[in-house]
Amino acid sequence: MTWMITGGAGYIGAHVVRAMTEAGERTVVYDDLSTGIADRIPDDVPLVRGSTLDGELLARTIAGHEVTGVVHLAAKKQVGESVERPLLYYRENVEGLRVLLEAVTEAGVGSFVFSSSAAVYGMPDVHAVTEDTPCAPISPYGETKLAGEWLVGAANRACGLATACLRYFNVAGAAAPELADVGVYNLVPMVFERLTDNAPPRIFGDDYDTPDGTCVRDYIHVVDLAEAHVAAARALRSSPGRRLTLNIGRGEGVSVREMIDRINAVTGYGLPPVVGPRRPGDPARVVASADRIATELGWKSRHDVHDMIASAWSGWLRLHPDAARG
Repeated sequence: MTWMITGGAGYIGAHVVRAMTEAGERTVVYDDLSTGIADRIPDDVPLVRGSTLDGELLARTIAGHEVTGVVHLAAKKQVGESVERPLLYYRENVEGLRVLLEAVTEAGVGSFVFSSSAAVYGMPDVHAVTEDTPCAPISPYGETKLAGEWLVGAANRACGLATACLRYFNVAGAAAPELADVGVYNLVPMVFERLTDNAPPRIFGDDYDTPDGTCVRDYIHVVDLAEAHVAAARALRSSPGRRLTLNIGRGEGVSVREMIDRINAVTGYGLPPVVGPRRPGDPARVVASADRIATELGWKSRHDVHDMIASAWSGWLRLHPDAARG
């Protein structure tokens, strides 16, 4: 069996490729390299450069590499950009998925793992978000992920394609420095960037209804996330026609202030944060219930927040060696 991993040269994708190959699975990467990095891919894993909008190339790749399962991670994923360029996000994330599913079902591929997001939930007013929590996305990015889940579900019902929609919470960390996230879009690298500039980290609002007034989020190590993909892929392979929708998180909330304190401790900077006004659309608390994935796949996270920060910092120092303290 060969798994085609779209977006496999990206931050999360490269970790999924590593986890799949280490588990003994054959893989081929399909990536347009618009944000991915080819050097992240092991030498013995084939790379096909192409867009998910290119149905003919997808069909040739699936046939040429005898693909029997797909892990689909290729997508645009910046919330702010999606607000500014919604049509781009719908084209890449929804139409790209439709074209891919058409190629997959016409080729008789049996399994499909879809990279979704906690953004489908929007601003849930619950202590722990379950997979049954109503979805009400508040950005075009979140809308495209929910629409993607609908497409995947429709293919499951119509074609018997075994599917898993994996809703990621806040991903951080790295398996190795060379696989670290090079983007500065999430809290951990954003704080790293401020510290590297010897500037205080920013907190956007400290008047939320949380223990310390700052937003609370659920952070998941990218290595744990990748291992969840392996578990989902294998579960689909052994259960034709199965349909799963699963949160991937630790089920533990950490506030923004707590994360900054821990980052300061790991990096040795110790710069206290400054507080600014709230950002529009930031919910006070978004923490996963991870019970269903434990029941369905026997998966549980293994890494804590310190592991995430320390491994991410090693990756940051690889690209910014002058940021090291002492």
